[in-house]
Amino acid sequence: MARGNFEIAGAKIKPGERRTVEIDLSVLSNHVPARLLVHVMHGKKPGPVVFVSAAIHGDEVIGVEIIRRLIKTVSKKAIAGTVMFIPIVNTYGFIGHSRYLPDRRDLNRSFPGSDNGSLAARLAKVFLSEIVERADFGLDLHSAAVHRTNLPQIRTDLGHNNLQELASVFGAPVVLNANLRDGSLRQVAQEIGCDMLLYEAGEALRFDEYAIRVGYRGVLNILRELKLIRGEKFKSRIKPVLSHASRWLRAPDGGLLRAYKGLGDGIEIGDVLGVVSDPLGKTDMPVIADSAGIIIGRTNMPIVNQGDALFHIASVFDSSKAESLFERHEKITETDPDFENEEIV
Repeated sequence: MARGNFEIAGAKIKPGERRTVEIDLSVLSNHVPARLLVHVMHGKKPGPVVFVSAAIHGDEVIGVEIIRRLIKTVSKKAIAGTVMFIPIVNTYGFIGHSRYLPDRRDLNRSFPGSDNGSLAARLAKVFLSEIVERADFGLDLHSAAVHRTNLPQIRTDLGHNNLQELASVFGAPVVLNANLRDGSLRQVAQEIGCDMLLYEAGEALRFDEYAIRVGYRGVLNILRELKLIRGEKFKSRIKPVLSHASRWLRAPDGGLLRAYKGLGDGIEIGDVLGVVSDPLGKTDMPVIADSAGIIIGRTNMPIVNQGDALFHIASVFDSSKAESLFERHEKITETDPDFENEEIV
């Protein structure tokens, strides 16, 4: 039996066809139309439907670059099933270099959305009905919030279906069990039967070549694992560190932070991760680890207030082994010949 067309937003994509579909969202205040761009690759052979999205938070540009590279690569391969690439979900925030929408709402807390709600609610509803409800699986690409940076990591529900196995296949150095949050894309997707992995890496409004390479390789590994594209998964993958819990270590006082530890560093209880000093240098307040683990996120701001989040620590069985794994993973990724002509400097 011949494979049918893939229909989205009134468009019909034939088997073997690749097309960018524009989905109308709204009209901006200057009366310029806002649209959601979806690049669809509909294979000639049957298979799952997968979406890959980025910039749900408009300032998270690393995922946009990952998808740009993926479209170039996947377009050269035979596809089974269907892949939808959505490089910029929050077009409003992307234009304004902002995490949020113009109404200051967080799109990733606005699902499932509504037809008659806020701007965020309306965008969430469109994305859910046009993208997620058509998909069997999803990959959502994120970065840290502004003035923070994240070690490349996969966040997912490790106890749900085979997500732990798929998270390991992705190939990020850390896999973190992350509870579902009310109003998040992951929550509503799982409720309707579309399992997801969330990739976190780098910082807002900045490119990070290592974070881009890990994400690019990871998505290709998942597409190969799900049999959407042919080819061997990247053989340089190292088994990631699994963590079932994480917490932020916060500033004990206000002042200027001098950090002694960075992303990927293993820490033990009692380690001094940095010092918060007053501007006159009269007091030094050490930031002391109260748990062992590996640093998977940290602030980039030296100016801190009491209670500000400084270091995000994932609990692991052996922090020294975790640190060694990260160092090897970073070195392998940096020397990968597949990226010789792609590096951003």
